[in-house]
Amino acid sequence: MKSTLFVMLLFVSNYCFGVLPTGEVPPYVEITEKNGGKVVGGTWKSSEIKGKTTALFYVDPDVKDLNEHLGDALKAKKYPLDKYQSMAIINMDATWLPNFILDSSLEAKQKKYPSTIFVRDKDKILVKKWKLGDDNYDVVIFDKEGKVLFSKDGKLTDQEVKQVVALIDKDIS
Repeated sequence: MKSTLFVMLLFVSNYCFGVLPTGEVPPYVEITEKNGGKVVGGTWKSSEIKGKTTALFYVDPDVKDLNEHLGDALKAKKYPLDKYQSMAIINMDATWLPNFILDSSLEAKQKKYPSTIFVRDKDKILVKKWKLGDDNYDVVIFDKEGKVLFSKDGKLTDQEVKQVVALIDKDIS
């Protein structure tokens, strides 16, 4: 009985706190320009995750620096762009900041980091469809087939950063 209760609590905590199940491909979603879309224009589709190892960051702008140490570690690796991609999806509805200020900041970031795909999510689509954490910083690493290798809502520990780097290293080799 205790083990059943523990498993149920573990499942519920993962569901509530934005952790996608590892080894699975999340449901297909689109974020159209009406709902935000890509900063460079157009609809973002979750099928864009397939084909390369992907680091996806779902970020509340109020905590944008929470996992800066992960970003630094990934940038230092200089992964080949034919095997690795990064996506930053901004939860625009999670902040008090006006959209025009966020838009300006995102356009500047897109110019500074042209290989990263920046996406606006004005309607919390990934919160609703993938159950990612709201008002936080989610990190999801996908393999080339679009399956989840790692998922966490919140600040990563130094050990988790090492784990993420090792998972990406293994998947792109």
